Amino acid sequence: MGHRDEDRENRTDAAAGSEGGRGPAGADATADRDAVLAPLDARLDDLVALYEDLHRHPELSFQETRTAAEAARRLTSWGYDVTTGIAGTGVTGVLRNGSGPVVLLRADMDALPVAEETGLPYASTVPGVMHACGHDVHVSCLLGAADLLAAGRSHWSGTLVVLFQPAEESGGGARAMLEAGLYTEGIVPTPDVVLAQHVAPFGAGLIAYCPGVCMAAADSLEITFHGSGGHGSRPETTVDPIVMAASFVQRVQSVVAREVAPGERAVVTVGSFRAGDSANVIPDRAQVKLSVRTFDEAVRSRVLDAIDRIARAEAEASGAKRAPETVVLDAFPVTFNDARTLRQVNSALTGLFGEQRLFAYDPASGSEDAGLLATAAGAPLYYWWLGGWEPAAFHAAFAAGRLAQDIPSNHSARFAPVPRPTLTMGVQALTTAALSRLEAA
Repeated sequence: MGHRDEDRENRTDAAAGSEGGRGPAGADATADRDAVLAPLDARLDDLVALYEDLHRHPELSFQETRTAAEAARRLTSWGYDVTTGIAGTGVTGVLRNGSGPVVLLRADMDALPVAEETGLPYASTVPGVMHACGHDVHVSCLLGAADLLAAGRSHWSGTLVVLFQPAEESGGGARAMLEAGLYTEGIVPTPDVVLAQHVAPFGAGLIAYCPGVCMAAADSLEITFHGSGGHGSRPETTVDPIVMAASFVQRVQSVVAREVAPGERAVVTVGSFRAGDSANVIPDRAQVKLSVRTFDEAVRSRVLDAIDRIARAEAEASGAKRAPETVVLDAFPVTFNDARTLRQVNSALTGLFGEQRLFAYDPASGSEDAGLLATAAGAPLYYWWLGGWEPAAFHAAFAAGRLAQDIPSNHSARFAPVPRPTLTMGVQALTTAALSRLEAA
């Protein structure tokens, strides 16, 4: 965490008030919240149309020009101070509304290289690309919340920052925006809190949360093993990189089984193996790609060191003249929810939705880069999951013990959140969370 000056601490404490959020005036806070949320019903048809349009026109990481332009257009019309082109396609909107804390709401914009199989009438029109992780939901919900908070600015005080981030899927978007001077060059004021949500394949109308470590660190590696190729009929004249890499693939499975304690968690997956083009030619090199997931920095270091050790050992055992080369393709940090912020925001969400709509979950092995935006600011993060699946279908699958079989996960070609009530609850959740950390007007 970076250093937070005394003024920022005072702003945060004043806004936090009681554990419920906006100071002791609970009835007034509820009235303000209801007044800000009141126009949502009238705006919902437009939000659904926006969501369907974004779903039809997905854009890959750092290519989100159309999505970014629409976000900027809407924010400008609502009176935000808008900056575009941050790290290529990033967009921010700043709404200064008197004294008080700086609250940052974040949504990611990029799609995935997945061919859609949902059969939706608004399915992707871009071959081989779809919003398979729900970032179209995130953009729509954040724009909905930005609209309501701008229209209802007489009910709160402080500074609202809305951030539309590129390239979450590739792991570089948040870091690229920070390196472009997001805080250091004053593109936006340094936030006192960072809030974000992610749609997930459980029943729409529900919110899931996880205190502390809520998502894993992720490291994607590409390891190239160098051998000495030759004719397939004379392997004795070669150093076979396929055998070398295959031995590595087998041995690396022992890292989690034999070097990670049962009470710790780690996942090591080899997702790609490429070598050679001919049946009778031993190639000069073989390449493997791995995904590593961990929930603790010490475990992360130990696992990555073990992978490197095994790769070097297999090369040496094979008599390779050249050590293997490892390239880090992307890296996500552990996502950590601040306990106090979680309690304050959840109190506000419970006040709106009721206790039965929120539930706790175990840390997920998926990964995120939103935490970088908080860490760079020295600010707390709260990141929650928003249910997006058709409720009756989800409950039927749950009752039958068939969630894994019947409910497609994020990144599936069949991932299809329902617009209603997902968008309604997503806008309400972001708006209510922001109000819980802003000051009363």
